[in-house]
Order: sequence, then structure tokens, then C-alpha cells
Amino acid sequence: MQDPTSQTNYLQIATKHFALEWKVDFEQSTISGTVVHDLVVKEDNVTEVSFDTFGLKIYDVEVSGKPVQFSLGSNHPVMGCALHIPIFDGAAVGSIISVKINYSTSKNATALQWLQKEQTQGKGFPFLFSQCQPIYARSLVPIQDTPSVKSTYTAAISAVLPVLMSAIRVSPSSEGPAHDGKVIGRDMVTYTYRQPVPIPSYLLAIASGNVVYRAFEKLEGKDWTSGVWAEPELIGDAHWEFREDTTRFLAAEEKLTTNYKWGVYDLLVLPPSFPYGGMENACLTFVTPTVIAGDRTLVDVVVHEITHSYFGNGVTHADASHFWLNEGWTNYMERLLQQELRSPAHRGFAMVIGAKELYDDLKLYEGKKSKYQRLQIDFEVGEDPDDAYSSVPYEKGCNFLLHLERTLGGLDIFLPYVKDYVNTFMGKSITTSEWKTHLYAYFKQHGGEEKLSALDSIDWNAWLFGEGLTLPVEMEYDLSLVKQAYALAERWDASRAISDLSKLDFRSDDLKDMDTNQIIAFLERLQSYHALPPTHIKHLASLYDVASTKNAEVRLRFYEVALLDPKASGALDYAQEAVNWVVGNDGTGIVKGRMKFCRPVFRDVNGVDAALARNTYLQYKESFHPIARNLIEKDIGLFSKP
Repeated sequence: MQDPTSQTNYLQIATKHFALEWKVDFEQSTISGTVVHDLVVKEDNVTEVSFDTFGLKIYDVEVSGKPVQFSLGSNHPVMGCALHIPIFDGAAVGSIISVKINYSTSKNATALQWLQKEQTQGKGFPFLFSQCQPIYARSLVPIQDTPSVKSTYTAAISAVLPVLMSAIRVSPSSEGPAHDGKVIGRDMVTYTYRQPVPIPSYLLAIASGNVVYRAFEKLEGKDWTSGVWAEPELIGDAHWEFREDTTRFLAAEEKLTTNYKWGVYDLLVLPPSFPYGGMENACLTFVTPTVIAGDRTLVDVVVHEITHSYFGNGVTHADASHFWLNEGWTNYMERLLQQELRSPAHRGFAMVIGAKELYDDLKLYEGKKSKYQRLQIDFEVGEDPDDAYSSVPYEKGCNFLLHLERTLGGLDIFLPYVKDYVNTFMGKSITTSEWKTHLYAYFKQHGGEEKLSALDSIDWNAWLFGEGLTLPVEMEYDLSLVKQAYALAERWDASRAISDLSKLDFRSDDLKDMDTNQIIAFLERLQSYHALPPTHIKHLASLYDVASTKNAEVRLRFYEVALLDPKASGALDYAQEAVNWVVGNDGTGIVKGRMKFCRPVFRDVNGVDAALARNTYLQYKESFHPIARNLIEKDIGLFSKP
């Protein structure tokens, strides 16, 4: 079945390998050069190959070394233009066709964010990074931009700043002198990479800036290496934050699934405008600097991205309709690792935190967008998959798999299936239907009629296509780690009738025995009650320092508490504080470009004072990634008609 977001004929002829030769131009904010696709013919009588493009300038095309005429289809606002290239008649099924395209990107390529030096940590050099998921690789390179196509690649990238890619570096050495000993920001150096494991287009990634590398200690018996990249000003903090846990997480993941096959697992700490917590680019996970809290409390995001090495990068969704196969499985395994590395209570605790995010996003899609409450979404041709980006595939998918685990008899039964699932589909792109077929086949062989009967008891339609604010089954979690947090929230809720703050029985050390997640649970629990009186919110803010903490996860939850009643006195003051925090106008100069933070804040502030939200956003618009800009503008109705 054709991917509804791609205009290519990948079912007839598909890329097996591509080679990039690029020049990064920071002055013009463009990448230019060539891509050579080696394509495998899959059907008889194929007369052309088509690629997805978006905003690219195509100069010339060669097929098997001979110049050919090409054409660009009409421009679609989401999918862009299809690039049509004729190929020689009579190519047999299985034969290889080579296509070379000479082109350049536009200054407004959705996949690329070009940062001025002032927007970086060091403020001495500009910075470039890409984000190709879900369908933005087409603005970086002419490509069959669908997760149904996986290919290897090589790259030779010339730039005046160090270059990183989602591949294994060939030259110059990561641990050699920065920029091969040349003058950073002035001298052109060519960086070469190879990716020997086939990947989908959304995992193609590039970053270029003044970055340096620091390796983590190599684990005995492991044939992979791991380390962290960051700007020199941040490398010490970044290395300390991640050095203890990254390799430990990956080793634990191998025990639950299979050996890590990508050779390298590096982290790159990006500037703060990066729109996600992390992005699982092959060999090189991009992470937000907001996880560097100085106490290793937020490094669990790395567990999630490591898990994608198996669920997403390895076993991949065939198209956006099946995105939950990536994220639901990854969340499920991430939380299972929490149980393995810590305790079963930590697994349950993570489920509780996720349940709040899930409810908020399901609520967001009530009404006209209710189909985005589904686990499997049947996207229309040309529909923007980013419109459905939320916690639903992550959290609903995770709960679905947890329900399956429990229905089938627990982890002793389910974990052997997980390993078989990974080994069966590693390197492939699959649909939900293919996953379900394999699930039934496995348990028919390893359980017979008893397990098949258990599977038949699942309400498949409700889980995959159900809408609404609740899950098909009421899920129960281990609540032992949230009891203290919930008890404190209940005390605050019960105190709302006390107007004399001196009579409130709260102390500044109420949170001293709670970790970050417990504090988050406390603040999220407060959101489940009616809004506290403004006097109480002000007292809570000053007593616990939650309005000034550098921990972004806690800070966000406080603002959500403070803005729960948009009409309350004092709400405007907190709206101003919240929006200043997001855009970096709080004395730090650091924008919170991660969509987990900026989107809910702009939505909440918009509810208090729409003009404040919109005017502030427009003033700082260029500080946010193009993907974040698109979604924020939809969130606050910036360009909608009155």
C-alpha cells in the first residue's frame, strides 16, 4: 500500500544506497551538491523514477552517466513537488539503475535550522542542525521520503565548521584535533561518513557547528563505542551528565532485545531551539540541553532514544499511519528498562506520569480532530502527519502493549515474544496488520489455543481505532512512589479555604525527600483539582522555588498549575513570566524550543491573553525551529480567520 505522504513510485523502483557530496554554506544558509541514488528495479516496464522534493532547486540529472531531462510535478503544500526522471526502457527486475542529481536546498528548508552565533552556547560561531522526521528529508535531498524505503549511505561534507552525521565517521578522527587541526570558522574541511545499516529517510541527519567530542568509558566485551558531542562551553557538563548511564542503558537494552548493531552510539547536545527532547538519528542521538540538570535526574530521555535503535530504527513503521509501532513500543521498553535498572515501582511511576500527558493530548483533540485520538490513524493522501504529533502514539501504544503483556500472562511470557519480534522484523518496515499477524503466529506456536483465546479477548478495534478521553481498559499501575506526592497535593487542595497564609501547614522542606519525577507528580496532581486561589499559588511558588527552578520539567508543571484558571487574578502576571521563560527573556537568554515546553506554555498563555501570546511569539519567532513554528501557530490560531 502506498505511503499517503509520498509522491514517489518506490513500490516499482527503490533506492538501495545513496552517496552525498555536499557543501555547507553558512552565509547563504544552503546546502548544495549532488546525490547519487543506486536504485533496485522491483517491477517490469518501469519507465521513470520519482523522488520527493520540497523547495529544492534542481540543476541537472544523469541516469547511468548520461544527462536526461527531468520534470517537477505541481507543488503540494505538505508533500512538495515530485521529481520525475525517465529511465531506460527494458530494465529487468533486480537490476540497478544509477541516478545523479545536482541540486541545492532553499534558505527556508523545513528540515534545517540555521542559527546565528548569538543563538549558541559559545556565541562565537553559527550552527546548523537538521530534523527530518516525519517527512522533511525531502527539503534536504531529493529522496523517496517514506519509512517504507531503507537504504545505506555514504557522505562527503565540506564545511568551515565540524560536521556530524547519522553515520559512522571515516575521517577525520573524532578524537583527533577539532576540525582536523584547521582554523574553525575559516578553513574548509571535508568530513566523510558511511552508514552500512539501511535506514529510512527520516533518520538522515546533519549537524555542523563548533562541537568537540568526549568518549565514554568503553564497556568490556562490547564492540560498540559511545561518547558525547557538544560545544566546548558545555562539553564538561554534558559528559558528566551522561557518562555514567548511557553505556549502562545500552548494555541493559541488549539483554532485553539483541546486540546493538550500529557500531557507534553517540549523543549530540544541540542548542536550545531543538524542538524535541531527543531524536534517535542512527549512530548519533540529538538531545536537548534542557536535560542537563546537573544532577542526572533527566537523563532517562537517553533510555528512550537508545530503545529506538531497535524499535523505529530497526523495526520501522511503514508509514505515518503506523507511527505507534515506533513510539508505543519504545515507551513500553523504556519503562521496562526502568524496572530492570531500578524497580517495578519506577515502571509504574513512569506510567502515571505518562497517563497525565495522554489525557491532556486526548483532550486537545476533542471535536473535529478526534481521529488523532486513535492509535492507528488512516491519514488522507497529503495530510500532514505532524498535525497528529502528540503523546497518543507513545502513551496509548505503551498502555496497549502493557495490556497485552498482562493478558498473555506477564513478562515471563511476553519478553521471549519481544525478542522474536525484534529478530523477525529487524531491518524491515511493517504495518500494524503485519505486527498483529506475527503476534498471533508466535503465540499459536508458543502457547496454542490458550494464548490465542487470550488474544481474541482483546478489543482490537477499541485499542487501534477507538476515540475519546479514556483507554478501552482501565489500567492499574504501581502507585507506591506517587503516594507522598499525591498526599501533599491533597493537603494543598484541602487548604484552599484558609485565607490566612500564616495558618497554612506547609514548609519549604516538604519536597526534600522527593525526586524530580515525584515533584512533577505533585504538581500534575494539583492540576486535577480546581485551580488554587491566587494567594496559594503565589505562596507555593515562593515556598518551593518552583517558579525559579532551573529544572525545566518542574518549571513547566508549575506554570500549568498557575495558569489553570485563565481568568484568575494574577494569571496575567504568571502568563508573562511563563512566556518570558520560554523565549529566554528571563535573564538567561535561553529559548525553550523543545515543543514539550513551548507548545503548552503558548497554548496556556493564549488562554489568558491571546495578544500576549501572539505578539511575543511573533517577536521571537525565528528562535524556534520551523517544525515548532508551524505547530505553535496552529495551537494559538495565529493565522486562522476570526
